Amino acid sequence: MAARPDAVLRDTLLKVRDRIAELRERGDHLSEQDTKAILIEPVLAALGWRLDDIADVRREYRAKPQDNPVDYALLVFGQPRLFVEAKALSTALDRKSAAQVLGYAAVVGVGWCLLTNGDEYRLYNSHAQVDVEEKLFRSLRLSDPKQTELSLETLALIAREQTGERALDLLWKSQFVDRRVQATLKELFADESGPLARLIRKRSPELSLAEVRESLRRAQVQVHFPVVTTHALTEEQPAPALEPDEGPADEGPPNTPRTSAVKLADLIEAGLLQPPLALEKRYKGVRLDAIVEADGRVRFAGESYDSLSTAAGMARRTVIGAPPGYAYPATNGWIFWQFRDPATGQLRLIDDLRQQYLQRQV
Repeated sequence: MAARPDAVLRDTLLKVRDRIAELRERGDHLSEQDTKAILIEPVLAALGWRLDDIADVRREYRAKPQDNPVDYALLVFGQPRLFVEAKALSTALDRKSAAQVLGYAAVVGVGWCLLTNGDEYRLYNSHAQVDVEEKLFRSLRLSDPKQTELSLETLALIAREQTGERALDLLWKSQFVDRRVQATLKELFADESGPLARLIRKRSPELSLAEVRESLRRAQVQVHFPVVTTHALTEEQPAPALEPDEGPADEGPPNTPRTSAVKLADLIEAGLLQPPLALEKRYKGVRLDAIVEADGRVRFAGESYDSLSTAAGMARRTVIGAPPGYAYPATNGWIFWQFRDPATGQLRLIDDLRQQYLQRQV
């Protein structure tokens, strides 16, 4: 049976990471050509690009004979869709290298460029009408174990089967808008005498403008936007099952006092839940598993937690890490975890059992 594309990519990135560590430990200095052969091309192949087919990949690509070549052009329906500019492993990626390939891409109408030295990967939008640094969509290092999921998510966007789709353009648009909104909000809070102060004064007439300005000087405001992923763009789910994204807040439906009072132990006592109950979740391509134990606690990765939400937060942390200042991403475990219905074999939200319990109490 053929391996799944995401499994092939994950395995390849881990092998490349080990290869980079070995090369650096030995003090080997790769040439640009060797970097392409043993670090970059395996990744392109894992993304589905057929390196031996010029209908897919053109090396040393020139739109015109007199142009300076680009290391790789990745083609969709015979047209270059993405340029890859490669450097030697020891070469630091800089603004000059990015500007060169981005300028050429803009001239020939190629929207996306990847600049890489085999370890660091920088993905740029060449069509964005902003400075070179602001054209940067994402940056990652394969050698950093903490960036494994970021590497998988980002590189998957340029897989052969994905490059003809609009997901990358949609993700860029959302990120670009968020950046602009974030910068504007920071400016508003930084200007104690500006329009924000006057708006607050208008909404709170009991305060003087001087008091509002002094309060804004004391304020420590952090504007955070979660990273938008292809999951958020493409996966269709019923509204109650929407998955929280990175960030300190749970984006699922809020618990009410009535729902918050329900515990797993209540469901067990009512006969709605028969422990041990296997829970699962497919989150950003990663399968997560947990168990509801006889005492109503939830076991995940060898640790036992007193609530579904804590276990869900710890599970998400293994994939995306924790937001700054938080032990784990806040998560509504009732709408995160699923179980397989023994009668139908279908996955259901654990919250379905909670709703059944509440209906019995009416």
